[in-house]
Amino acid sequence: MSVQQDVNYSLQTRLLHHKHKTDPTNGAVSVPIQHASTFHQNGLESFGPYDYARSGNPTRQALEDTIAELESGTAGFAFASGMAAISSTFMMLSAGEHLVITEDVYGGTFRLTTEILTRHGIDHTFVDMTNIQEVKNAILPNTKMIFMETPSNPTMKITPIQEIVQLAKENDCLTVLDNTFMTPVLQRPLDLGVDVVVHSATKFIGGHSDVVAGLAVVKDDFLAEKLHFLQNSLGAILGPQDSWLILRGMKTMHTRMEASSKSANIIARWLVNQAEVRKVYYPGLPNHPGFDVNHRQANGSGAVLSFELADIAAVETLIKKVEIPVFAVSLGAVESILSYPAKMSHEAMPAVEREKRGITDGLLRLSVGLEKTEDLIADLDQALRG
Repeated sequence: MSVQQDVNYSLQTRLLHHKHKTDPTNGAVSVPIQHASTFHQNGLESFGPYDYARSGNPTRQALEDTIAELESGTAGFAFASGMAAISSTFMMLSAGEHLVITEDVYGGTFRLTTEILTRHGIDHTFVDMTNIQEVKNAILPNTKMIFMETPSNPTMKITPIQEIVQLAKENDCLTVLDNTFMTPVLQRPLDLGVDVVVHSATKFIGGHSDVVAGLAVVKDDFLAEKLHFLQNSLGAILGPQDSWLILRGMKTMHTRMEASSKSANIIARWLVNQAEVRKVYYPGLPNHPGFDVNHRQANGSGAVLSFELADIAAVETLIKKVEIPVFAVSLGAVESILSYPAKMSHEAMPAVEREKRGITDGLLRLSVGLEKTEDLIADLDQALRG
């Protein structure tokens, strides 16, 4: 039993009711975890859909089918981490080609771009992706890909997706977008013309700080063939147990994103009025430079915000006093997570590059979880007072 494909159900409903909602062999309301590494074949001319688990696994396939449907793509791919998904996507580039990438990007993506792609003869240019003219000026005759991250990590810049897509089409470039912060619940890049969407499914999609995973979805069959070849060749696949954990987390993703985003909006507005806070980065604030763009291309502002204190001493005082959020790497979980980008998500970025991007020693990033909003504000209040 599955949802009829011709019925236009909401994404909230489709997260629970899709072709993998029950096991067709016994009716179990859970995707079976298939641990097999190899599969029996009936003969030389009658190979089944699976042969070796690196190339395909039924549990992983259920996850890949589900994320592809949610992102309006033709095919999905599950990887061992978000960086594995991004790395495999970048491998669609060849030596001598050029990448245009947002300057305000996750530290791991920065490291991959500057220290690994360059060793393989793939050049790059970092740009302020909010400035269309700057993107246009960066495109060279050998530019083959434009990589977006919106909202960006950690200063929450908003890239005008459709404008970048149009520019890419005019110059025969692929577009890739990291949709980790928003998930398909709040933003669907393929519907806006993007070619490839990637996720660190470790974050909001999984949602429980208990699995590391990456996902990619493409919009056409040609790209699907290319990415499947790379996934199979590089072998950075997601195992069946972890695939099942991501599928389980997805069932509550809409409710979690809705609740956490609402709470983040309230907390951001409260932080703006605190004397100890110099600046708040959150696209749901009306004075955010990307407020209108985000409102046009997304269904919400997300559950992540950043705020700047006076200096590292103020940061140290707050993290010693705060009680509810865990102070840790990562984001997107049921518990709120407070992070320090300069030494966590963006430690791989040289200090001078961090400063250029506004990642100061006083900047903290807060991923809002499912705690009561008033409790989080009270906790932040007492911590800010020192």
